[in-house]
Amino acid sequence: MSHNNNNNRHTIILMQASQNRGTRTFMDYDSVTHAMDGICALYERKLKELNPAIRNLSYDISDLYNFIDGLADMSALVYDSSIHAYLPHDRQWIKQKTFQHLKKLAH
Repeated sequence: MSHNNNNNRHTIILMQASQNRGTRTFMDYDSVTHAMDGICALYERKLKELNPAIRNLSYDISDLYNFIDGLADMSALVYDSSIHAYLPHDRQWIKQKTFQHLKKLAH
């Protein structure tokens, strides 16, 4: 079933950084895994901007969650080939997926 195969499901991340509608943007990836990578990279870039002097930044999952929660909006659209459509997922789903992604990277 295509539901469990996240590896090759086109994923679009929609985000709005602040209440200003001009901050709306999207990023697209060829898999859920790459999308979660992208979200982590986005957060890491922000950490580097905020802490330019620190060479090796580390963070835990609650820091990443705070970043995701701090955005005005974030959601994901994941392509499901069985219905030939994109299924929307909310912030909670993204947090769950980034957690699983980071857990996998840690092992």
